[in-house]
Amino acid sequence: MKKWLTTAGLCATMVLPMGAIAADYKIDTKGAHASVNFRVSHLGYSFTQGRFNDFAGTFSYDANDIAASKVSVEVDTGSIDSNHADRDKHIRSGDFLDVSKYPKATFTSTKVTDQGEGKLAVDGDLSLHGKTLPITINAEFIGAGKDPWGGERAGFKGTSRIDLKDFGIQEMAGASYVDLDLYVEGVKQ
Repeated sequence: MKKWLTTAGLCATMVLPMGAIAADYKIDTKGAHASVNFRVSHLGYSFTQGRFNDFAGTFSYDANDIAASKVSVEVDTGSIDSNHADRDKHIRSGDFLDVSKYPKATFTSTKVTDQGEGKLAVDGDLSLHGKTLPITINAEFIGAGKDPWGGERAGFKGTSRIDLKDFGIQEMAGASYVDLDLYVEGVKQ
């Protein structure tokens, strides 16, 4: 009887589906296959675009269990680059980002929701300028697979809008918000 129960237990574990396990990825910043970009209105006439050059992060992703996915990113706020040195110096100052006091911004997901057709809602906490508030990143799965170097990769793009006043940052050239454009490619660990 004991032998039969053991055999039945082994068979059951082979037949029943195993729980999905999300794969862990490191964001590929060394290969410049990821970027944290921003766009802000300039006086209502045009847009100023830029990026943060230094950031790092990880994510977990399982296409069969999107809810198990998670993201964590840290951005060096002093690495802001709008392609204009004087403007960047001003944005780094106490008038805006105050990078000497707040050198890092972080995003940690709290929930990832499958929106269908590769689209995801990534809810999480953004810590910026001394405040932590919830935001949603509207993300889209781009693709995944093997790379030419024997590794595996997965890529996403995302957008979000941040109201500056919510984080205690004054308007920039008449703009009360910043749009983020995110491109993330990760290498499976």
